[in-house]
Amino acid sequence: MTQKIFRPALWRAGVLFSALLLALPVFVVFSFLFVPAGDVWRHLVATVLSDYLSNSFILVGGVAIGVLLLGIPTAWATTVYEFPGRRFFEWALLLPLAIPAYIIAYTYTGLLEFAGPVQGALRAVFGWSAGDYVFPEVRSLGGAVLMLSLVLYPYVYMLSRASFLGQSLSTLEAGRVLGAGPWRVFFSVTLPLARPAVVTGLSLALMETLADYGTVQYFGIATFTTGIFRTWFGLNDSAAAAQLAALLMSCVFVLILLEHYSRRRLRFFQTGGRYRHLPRHTLYGYRRWAVVLLCLLPLTCGFLIPAGQLLVWACSIAEETLDQRFLQLVGHSLLLAISAATITLLLALFLGYGRRLFPSPRLAFAVRLSAMGYAVPGTVIAVGVMLPFGWLDNRIDDWSRELFGLSTGLLFSGTLFILLFAYAVRFLAVSLQSVESGLARVTPNMDDAARSLGCAPRSVLMKIHLPMMRGALFSALLLVFVDVLKELPATLILRPFNFNTLAVRAYELASDERLADSSVAALTIVAVGVIPVVLLSRAISRSGERYAEST
Repeated sequence: MTQKIFRPALWRAGVLFSALLLALPVFVVFSFLFVPAGDVWRHLVATVLSDYLSNSFILVGGVAIGVLLLGIPTAWATTVYEFPGRRFFEWALLLPLAIPAYIIAYTYTGLLEFAGPVQGALRAVFGWSAGDYVFPEVRSLGGAVLMLSLVLYPYVYMLSRASFLGQSLSTLEAGRVLGAGPWRVFFSVTLPLARPAVVTGLSLALMETLADYGTVQYFGIATFTTGIFRTWFGLNDSAAAAQLAALLMSCVFVLILLEHYSRRRLRFFQTGGRYRHLPRHTLYGYRRWAVVLLCLLPLTCGFLIPAGQLLVWACSIAEETLDQRFLQLVGHSLLLAISAATITLLLALFLGYGRRLFPSPRLAFAVRLSAMGYAVPGTVIAVGVMLPFGWLDNRIDDWSRELFGLSTGLLFSGTLFILLFAYAVRFLAVSLQSVESGLARVTPNMDDAARSLGCAPRSVLMKIHLPMMRGALFSALLLVFVDVLKELPATLILRPFNFNTLAVRAYELASDERLADSSVAALTIVAVGVIPVVLLSRAISRSGERYAEST
């Protein structure tokens, strides 16, 4: 009886429709590359487009160097050396990932500006006045590179360390037998083996760099994301804003293609038949403290100092800030984060399980298209969502006026529905990856056995897959929850009128130079973000142990 309820054609059509609907904003934005240029676009090309391009490329190049210099050495040190605090640094080096880049920009500005405590202490100690010394300007392109590098290097650290944990001592010993020294073995054997992981981590960091809005806007740097905001809301030209968004999206896709091309062109494999753990070498003397300093520097600058400053500010203004309005902000943020995480997880389950049931190339391609949103900045997603739903609102309103003489107003634009849809487009890939990895661990033989006993696919999913995927589903739910809590540009553009969140409130107060007032909202976001970071670190350590046991 249960078999009759299952309609393969309907399920397949539902998966295909859902996947294409989630990919719609990306297609809409990309289509504007073929729209004839208008007066505003020609004005942008003649005046500021070169600044957007040059600043964005400098930002990407600087962050690439920064995250590689911070991520790879710390990953190698915590993998192969034994030194004081190693177990602490293994997970603590991921903590900067919990701080959004715009929040670290606010805290360092408050610390390093002329009226801040650092310059104030220098003037007090040395008796300097305003014109007696030169201090680096934090609100600059170099300052943005530093801020983004400090919060994004954990991508490279996390994936590099996972790769190092999976490497075998036998491979390194082969290089030593051939006469190579430790440094040559590292650069000729170890690093090439970790290269796919390093490139993937670097690509994630660079995509986040191109997606950043809060940092570059606060520092006054002209990039694509700030240009999209100015064009849409300042020049009131949605078409030109969409063309800028399409150009930015093309740059992101070029990064993705380069990452895939680099992995295809040059690959390295471990060919040893037996896995042997990389031994940890105990360091002595100045070397051990040098490695401690190496690990302590990015952790201190990327997490301890900004989190400490936020805590100091929050304690000083807690009585005035922790009121009904703040509780409302927390409620709005939790509502959006929980709703978006749940919706995204359900969509990922539907798409991932549908792809498992119907493993056709067309369906697999559609599901992959639906996950493109994670590679696209939130600003671009917001543009891609607003345009089709704004058009739909206008068509419904025109139809209602003609038939009933009534205006329907905005049914989708400026509502929670459109904001949640944008979150689903943006973060579906996070949930889908966890769901597909969980499904992959369930052998197809179990599906066949359950189906032979009369279970419909829905029953197989509920009774077999979901209990076995509990950990993967929880991780997906938690990661999307925190991502939504931190998301700024899409929320700024698409939120309903007078509907603020913690991220938006922190941004608004910091933009008004009320840095201390923004600290409570910012600290709340950071505190919540620490939870998945710790879970990620534990997952990396467990995956390395499981790999060693299985081989």
